[in-house]
Amino acid sequence: MIAFSRSDNSLMSRWWWTVDRWMLLLIFALTIVGIWLTLTASPAVAERIGLDSYHFVKKQTVFLTMGLGVVIGISMLSTAMVRRIAIIGFPISLLLVLLTLLIGPEIKGATRWLPLGMFTLQPSEFLKPFFIVTTAWILSAHFNNEEIPAKRVSFGLYGVVVGLLILQPDFGQTVLISAVWIAQMALAGLPLMWLSLAGVSALMGVGLSYAFLPHVASRIDRFINPASGDTFQADKAIEAFESGGMLGKGPGEGAVKLNLPDAHADYIFAVIGEEFGAVACVMLLFLFAGVVMRGLSNLLEEESAFRLLAVAGLIIQFGLQSLINVGVNLAVLPSKGMTLPFVSYGGSSMLALAIGMGMVLALTRRNRFIQPELDPLGWRAAE
Repeated sequence: MIAFSRSDNSLMSRWWWTVDRWMLLLIFALTIVGIWLTLTASPAVAERIGLDSYHFVKKQTVFLTMGLGVVIGISMLSTAMVRRIAIIGFPISLLLVLLTLLIGPEIKGATRWLPLGMFTLQPSEFLKPFFIVTTAWILSAHFNNEEIPAKRVSFGLYGVVVGLLILQPDFGQTVLISAVWIAQMALAGLPLMWLSLAGVSALMGVGLSYAFLPHVASRIDRFINPASGDTFQADKAIEAFESGGMLGKGPGEGAVKLNLPDAHADYIFAVIGEEFGAVACVMLLFLFAGVVMRGLSNLLEEESAFRLLAVAGLIIQFGLQSLINVGVNLAVLPSKGMTLPFVSYGGSSMLALAIGMGMVLALTRRNRFIQPELDPLGWRAAE
């Protein structure tokens, strides 16, 4: 166990005594679960597409190791540094999303990726944490009595982000970012009438997507009426849960996963159900719930509008993404191609989530024994 004296003024010591160690432990537990599940879920997928059996295991181990490093590194930053990273990262992410429309390859009817040698980057994943923190910074100006139209600027940025995502098209990310943005606007004091209009606009957006985006219409049609199209993945996922029962068939003993597309990625929760059973699925959900509850509990006495809006947005994104992935696996939501945080395979998603949770840890550091003016990290003095 790491042990530092409270009188130790080193960087690591001050970080250790201010960071939320329980949340850090939960994130670490999720990464260990992610490596373990990739080890059992990915070999069959790799062999099916002609790769080395442990191809995805090796890459995921690298991603998770990098992710933990990013979480710890960003968690050491001050509030001001987190804000600066988001403000710089947001336009860069927007530009990269735009580049996917211009030069990105079309995969399964969408242009969401940029090939970078042996690595494929999905810029929309990084757009989420940077947009959430930038929005929090803009909306917090209203509470600081700054003379800027904060809500209008936020709405304008939201329109740009959603417009680019729809052009890719990426309906799942659009829904997720919209839900988080509406939640942040509600916390910022948007009147009930405007929140209602935002909700109606979101429903209209779903309707327009259904009418004009064939792949969205196909997914919704297959969800409402499975007989209207191919529901192979959803059917196999449910079959995996039924095969596993309460306690599962044992590690590596799953048979349904051998024919389940994306068993290592979007449908890894179904593999958990087959090999470890419903009990393990519930335990994993408790881990996700623990991160969400711990993050929100840190805001109960928060006085900074920026930290409140930023952490709330990032935690809501984390929780909603988890729920969407689980809902898709259980066939209670249409397929959206969204990863299970820190568990599903995916480099862009892993690193983007690491950035987001690192920001949460940085913005929630607390220690009543430390005087802000003596804190070398500047976590309390810098606003």
